[in-house]
Amino acid sequence: MKNKLIYIIDDDKLTVKLMNILISKNGFCEKIESFYDAQDAINKLKQNAGDNGNLPDAILLDLNMPVMDGWQFLDEFISLPLTKEINVFIMTSSIDPADIEMASEYKVVKEYIMKPITTQKLDVLCKLIGDLN
Repeated sequence: MKNKLIYIIDDDKLTVKLMNILISKNGFCEKIESFYDAQDAINKLKQNAGDNGNLPDAILLDLNMPVMDGWQFLDEFISLPLTKEINVFIMTSSIDPADIEMASEYKVVKEYIMKPITTQKLDVLCKLIGDLN
């Protein structure tokens, strides 16, 4: 099943652009929404909390961001009254085992993926998300 909507949350514009290109080339989903600030993504999720058609199928989340980092996003995300199961994939340059360990404590986090994002990693991601649907 094809994903309709994917959120990319990453403050690095180059990463976002690259992921947009890779995802589009892969025909991985119909629509990508990019957020450079995790708080904006939370606001959008709150806005659409009861409207499954406007909620993403998956979120690709960076951990290290100013204002609101990936952990703060996750803490807020899991408390949202969402009516749809949304899978979160952490995409980060952090290879810190403590981060990997911490990510595994969140049920919504399906995978921890190291940057840089490559076509191979995206293929794995596609399969993972496809298997979840």
